[in-house]
Amino acid sequence: MVTCPAQKYRPLAPVGLTDRQWPNRVIATPPVWMSTDLRDGNQSIFEPMDAHKKMEMFRTLCDIGFKEIEVAFPSASQTEFDFVRQLIEGGHIPDDVSIEVLTQAREPLIRRTMESLRGARRAIVHVYTATSRPFREMVFNMTRQEVVDMAVSAVKLVKELAASQPETEWVLEYSPETFTATELDFALEICDAVSAAWGPTPERKMIINLPTTVEITTPNVYADQIEWMHRHLARRDSILLSLHPHNDRGTAVAAAEMGLMAGADRVEGCLFGNGERTGNVDIVTLAMNLYTQGVEPGLDFSDINAVARTAEHCTGLPIHPRHPYVGDLVFTAFSGSHQDAIKKGFAHQIDGGEWQVPYLPIDPADVGRSYDSIIRINSQSGKGGIAYLMEAEFGIAMPRRMQVEFSAEVQRHTDRHGGEMDARALWSLFSAAYLDHAARLRLVESHLVERGAKQGIRLVVDAGDGRHTLEGEGNGPIDAAVHALRRIGVDVQVRSYEERSIGASDEAGDARACAFIELAIPGQRGECFGVGIDTNIVTASIKALISGVNRLAATERMAQAA
Repeated sequence: MVTCPAQKYRPLAPVGLTDRQWPNRVIATPPVWMSTDLRDGNQSIFEPMDAHKKMEMFRTLCDIGFKEIEVAFPSASQTEFDFVRQLIEGGHIPDDVSIEVLTQAREPLIRRTMESLRGARRAIVHVYTATSRPFREMVFNMTRQEVVDMAVSAVKLVKELAASQPETEWVLEYSPETFTATELDFALEICDAVSAAWGPTPERKMIINLPTTVEITTPNVYADQIEWMHRHLARRDSILLSLHPHNDRGTAVAAAEMGLMAGADRVEGCLFGNGERTGNVDIVTLAMNLYTQGVEPGLDFSDINAVARTAEHCTGLPIHPRHPYVGDLVFTAFSGSHQDAIKKGFAHQIDGGEWQVPYLPIDPADVGRSYDSIIRINSQSGKGGIAYLMEAEFGIAMPRRMQVEFSAEVQRHTDRHGGEMDARALWSLFSAAYLDHAARLRLVESHLVERGAKQGIRLVVDAGDGRHTLEGEGNGPIDAAVHALRRIGVDVQVRSYEERSIGASDEAGDARACAFIELAIPGQRGECFGVGIDTNIVTASIKALISGVNRLAATERMAQAA
């Protein structure tokens, strides 16, 4: 048991925003998205991306639709500096994409950063200073005014250097690092001082970025902080208010959504939540959350598997199989009740209509996923999932009572062998149970014989004691076949019969028929299904009858053995 010593941890004091408006708002438009995969994300992986992988990731981000991409910390290393130069000199930056770079508020680093951007069409220079009391007192040993002066001096230097490179459209971004742990009045003071030094206008805005550098409280408190800043910032009409949530408490997505409701315009994050410690906010999840609410996010995740594979390749980080929207198992149900509800939901779903399939908040096809893996079979699965796979993969639409019967076969198999059954294994089990030609009784051939009002049939079957030619008549082929089988001591009753088409089977396009017959033995409790498949519906029906007879015999032998 983890015990918390008194006074070691203290909750952050609430903002006291008694007239907060954000809880009653909804997000109706997407924010400005800024990807920091190539900077914040890159500095947090075991082996940082080389130039080739960074270029691959940059192109992927452009293809997705990001218009702002933080590409490097150019003063940190020659590698970072060179990558910025490669992007600019190689003409790799689309005309509608702005690159962003990060720098600390130190003169040599700012000069190096501005040099890296020479010749860029449009560049965002992101300057940051830590503002919380522990940084001021323990790291910088500075007063509040000295920290303000440091930030303002840095901004004035950026402005001076930008003026010497008029070919570039310059945008300033300022972050009070550790914003959530900073006194709000001081965060406002330093942000206003920086914006006054830069001089933004409504036509040429600057960015004020308010990060949860370390997530230290609940997302509603962050939303209160954002709304307070949104109300009090000077020159608000000339500022893009930006969020940069981290995920230390696991609530970065909620913090970002609430922050947008509280008045923010922009979000910085990484595709799948990569970043320092527990990561930056997950932009894929944020964007797809908007999509499920009917808001076009402005980012293209229609082939989400391709994006995921690129991210895994470039970062070396695997994506969790249950990661929202993209994990290999997020559209997969093993639970029997879930599978049954999903199967019924698909049956009722109307093309082009409102999406209402149970347990699936989004149509997998919208992100380029197939329906193949939605239902997968293991020991937790039920008849609904098994029936869905059999119909989706093989066109076998089983009658409801047969679904119950076959699911018991699957349950016995998974209980014995464990693990998961894929579609091929499921078909093998189905074939062994219903279509096995090595069974005790096997149909060799059948011929219909017209006998007036009655239907006659001649069967040739292989039984345990040799080959037999049997004749019978009845009110149809199946009834006639039942009578014929009585000649070798097989006495069964037909309880139900259904047939379905399961598509073309050969080059001639002949449609195959699948017949289902439910049989019982007179005087005994219990029924059993048989299945037959053939291009001829009568032959399929007779095969189904033989299949059912064999299954009844096997059931009887098992009962006797028990």
